Amino acid sequence: MHRKSKFAIALASLALMACAAAADKPSGNFKVLNKIAVEGTGRWDYLIVDPNTRHLFMSRNTHVSVMDADSGAVIGDIPDTPGVHGIVLAPELGVGFISAGGEDKVTVFDLKTLKVDTKIPAGGNPDSMLYDPATKTVFVQNGKGNTTTVIDAAARKVVATIPMAGRPEFIVGDGQGHAYVNIEDASKLSVIDIASKKVKTTWNLKPSCEEPTGLAIDLKTRTLFSACANKVLAVINADSGKILQTLPIGDDTDAAAYDPATGYAFASSGDGHLFIFKKGASGKYEEVQQVETAPGGKTMALDREKHHIYVPTAKFNGDPTGHPRPSVVPGSISILVIGKE
Repeated sequence: MHRKSKFAIALASLALMACAAAADKPSGNFKVLNKIAVEGTGRWDYLIVDPNTRHLFMSRNTHVSVMDADSGAVIGDIPDTPGVHGIVLAPELGVGFISAGGEDKVTVFDLKTLKVDTKIPAGGNPDSMLYDPATKTVFVQNGKGNTTTVIDAAARKVVATIPMAGRPEFIVGDGQGHAYVNIEDASKLSVIDIASKKVKTTWNLKPSCEEPTGLAIDLKTRTLFSACANKVLAVINADSGKILQTLPIGDDTDAAAYDPATGYAFASSGDGHLFIFKKGASGKYEEVQQVETAPGGKTMALDREKHHIYVPTAKFNGDPTGHPRPSVVPGSISILVIGKE
């Protein structure tokens, strides 16, 4: 065969191999679809979408704003929740729970009227929460005192206090009787047995994952996604605690999410980026895309119905990733709605 013909065939083969590799690599076309203006001032923490009512609940420092998740229209407001961090919903009971870190209490409110039903004492600075429908209990992570408060959601009373291995951060459940808690200051991950209300085991995440915050779970493959302060998303086996891989993410991350319908994993960072990953042909997770959000956009909520991500942002009087946290410029708060067209 002529030398030029051999060279042409070799080039064609390389091109085909490149196309095949590209076809196997996950890809995405996520973008900012909408920007919801939010009134008022003050920082925020977690937010959550109610798939039944399409209400978007957003923590607002001293109160909780309730908006229409699609139009952004204001639905109502839940006042008097000082130092609010998290919101969880118990639709079968018709109520929701708000962790008010500033008063060491959990506020119970009616999902229809948004009126406060009662307040339940918790530990110091209650933060993230998990509602377990099987046992109708709420697990509250207390940022001070290194404990988890367990609340009977129907009776509205504390039934247990669980000592933790350090400062508990985000919590997720596996639907099989276990709750997983990031231990931020100790760089660990604890497993709570929901039935016994005790810590079953604690895994060390060092040195791969430092100061874990956001946490998500893929129930089908029993895989955890932990957002770490050393700018990685740790992919963890939920049965063994083994870190399967780490993926680069941004600075000042405080949330992770997994969409079971699409297979995408997400991590939001305060430096202004949403990182999107998906499992490739190799069986490993790969970065699909980075969507530019805005500085300060470190938390988020996943809308599992429309497969959108909601990222709150604002303008700040200083570096939004710095400590102490700078104040928010009045009138600058907005929520970015990110998804595919």
